[in-house]
Amino acid sequence: MIEKIRDQEALDYHSQGRKGKLEITPTKPFSTQRDLSLAYTPGVAVPCLAIEKNPEDVYKYTAKGNLVAVVSNGTAVLGLGNIGPEAGKPVMEGKAVLFKKFADIDVFDIEINAKTPQEIINVVQALEPTFGGINLEDIKAPDCFIVEEHLRKSMNIPVFHDDQHGTAIISAAALLNALEIGNKKIGDVKVVYNGAGAAAIACANLQIALGVKKENLIMCDTKGVIYKGRKNDMNPYKEKFENDTPARTLADACVGADVFVGLSVKGSMTKEMVKSMAPNPIIFAMANPDPEISPEDVKSVRDDVIMATGRSDYMNQVNNVLGFPFIFRGALDVRATTINEEMKHAAVKALAQLAKEDVPDSVIKAYGGTPITFGKEYIIPKPLDPRALRYVATAVAKAAVDSGVARVQIEDWEKYGDKLEERLGRSKRFTNLLFMKARQKTKRIIFPEGDEEKILRAAQILVDQNLALPILVGNEEKIQNKIRDLHLEFDSHVEIVDPKTFAQKEQFVEEFYRLRQRKGATQFYAERTMQQRFYFAMMMVRLGYADGVVGGLTTNYPDAIRPALQVIGMKENIKNVSGMYAVVAKKGTYFFSDTTVNIDPDAETLAEIALLTAQTVQRFDVEPRVAMLSFSNFGSTNHPRSEKIKRAVQIIKAKNPKLMVDGEMQADTAVTPELLEKEFPFSSLKGAANVLIFPSLNSANIAYKLMGRIGEAELIGPILMGMAKPVHVLQRGAEVVDIVNMVAICAVEAGDLH
Repeated sequence: MIEKIRDQEALDYHSQGRKGKLEITPTKPFSTQRDLSLAYTPGVAVPCLAIEKNPEDVYKYTAKGNLVAVVSNGTAVLGLGNIGPEAGKPVMEGKAVLFKKFADIDVFDIEINAKTPQEIINVVQALEPTFGGINLEDIKAPDCFIVEEHLRKSMNIPVFHDDQHGTAIISAAALLNALEIGNKKIGDVKVVYNGAGAAAIACANLQIALGVKKENLIMCDTKGVIYKGRKNDMNPYKEKFENDTPARTLADACVGADVFVGLSVKGSMTKEMVKSMAPNPIIFAMANPDPEISPEDVKSVRDDVIMATGRSDYMNQVNNVLGFPFIFRGALDVRATTINEEMKHAAVKALAQLAKEDVPDSVIKAYGGTPITFGKEYIIPKPLDPRALRYVATAVAKAAVDSGVARVQIEDWEKYGDKLEERLGRSKRFTNLLFMKARQKTKRIIFPEGDEEKILRAAQILVDQNLALPILVGNEEKIQNKIRDLHLEFDSHVEIVDPKTFAQKEQFVEEFYRLRQRKGATQFYAERTMQQRFYFAMMMVRLGYADGVVGGLTTNYPDAIRPALQVIGMKENIKNVSGMYAVVAKKGTYFFSDTTVNIDPDAETLAEIALLTAQTVQRFDVEPRVAMLSFSNFGSTNHPRSEKIKRAVQIIKAKNPKLMVDGEMQADTAVTPELLEKEFPFSSLKGAANVLIFPSLNSANIAYKLMGRIGEAELIGPILMGMAKPVHVLQRGAEVVDIVNMVAICAVEAGDLH
């Protein structure tokens, strides 16, 4: 299932707040007159003159070495066609985001009003002084071939048309592995192509370079087979693939074929064509958003097929994001003058090899928890595999060095690989992995404030992304009217429950009366209380009608927690609930506790908070490194407050000797491993702490809010810990994205409890 995106949702995403998807952020201090003088006049003259003397110093004193231009004239945008440069700009901004997200490469998207190949060539050539590389994007065929070919010859920086080579590289890696699994030799297989555009021609050229015999490759376009002597709808690029064959249709070509490569349109391959192929065939149906034939249709006629598509909801997704960010990363890091065939082949082989390596638990859990091993359903790495950057960029950089197009040498490749991994320290794709885990077991999450607009909009996202099954508490007529007014489409994927008309309300009243009759509750009080939404929602979870609760959008934090404590209660052997925030900052994801509940915890409570936080973090597939924070470092100041932290550390280590934890320590010591190693080599904390336990609610609350406002970190929380069942309380006025994140956390917790 492809997630359904509504028109207004897409428009809101691009228009709310700062328009578009990109901004420029300074990398140097710019807050004083001296900073201004260094950044601009007169200080800027010094690097200018240095570059004038030695032009290569532009890489030393400017951002050129990490800057790529994504250039398009908008003539072949995604599946939209020739929509023009302005209309194509959102796509180019999106490409820029992918470059940054997956490889830490900065991008300027450049949409040009250029119609002919020569106009494009002239513009791009003039950009060479600014950029370290050029990514050509969404330029129609055959213009794209002419442009790239000319620019690669005339420019001394890498030029790469991703529409051609991205798909070619990823699919070639998949093909090598599929052939190995199917016990077929690349020089023997008969290959059929449906599609003769830029991607298809690039794929065919690369596969021939890897060993497919040209006479064994038949290419089809909308007019049928490209056969020797065909005259209609031809160009020089298609002519290279003329085949002396009697086949005239795709169906003819598929008879006895070993490999089908589809880069065309939905439905162009039939079950009959699949039946006619050779034993153990390979089908790459890569049309987007819908493949040439679905895996379900293929499986209905034969079970010996190895299949790949461009879709994320099927096995073996051929996704360009496995290629272009890492290829450019490797090329930029050795200052390559081009991206040559050797570098492309290196990327192919690196991806093929990565699929054969043991898959880390984090990747397995991110994709549903089912074991992932090299075989028919896993011939290409997953797009979210964090190892791809190291594998592919390193291979490409090495190939550039070995083939003589690198202007910078790398002496220590292991250290280079380590630096690559450090580049993506911002979030380790925390929210992506969180969502993947939530999808493993879709849980019923109840919302006490089911008629609030933000809750309804969040529920739509949850349904669309298969993150949870929302249960909305409130008056059904009122909620249905709001759903219509907001143009939402839930179908049967949400449940609406009204406490006043709920069939089992008497059971709820009796259970609450049983729980609270010796704590002042009368039968009348129980009946009245069970009509209150928060109490009702908690009872739904207690009695198994829902798996978790998310609420608090319109109420004070204490008023939301009180029903949870009275109805659901705390875990066994837990004395205090506590709150945590995931703080997704530039340098990584950190977990702050306790940010919301315990005002001045004693040593025992601090220890309990730390242990609960570590357990919660492990649920998100993060290995906790816990720092107990204070104003002192390991006894540098004797004070009851620092002694309290020392005592808490002792308690933690006694209860969980395997947990990496230390303190008391100052915050900068905790997150600066160089400082910790130099000044306190005896510490049991190795590496930067990712779990920060604060000595009081004061300090924790101040810290996370400053990180959100001044530090520009993404805040996910508050994550309530210590409850017997999943309950999470929103900050009052939380945004839709905050609600979605909290539901994902709630769903992950509920999944771990079942």
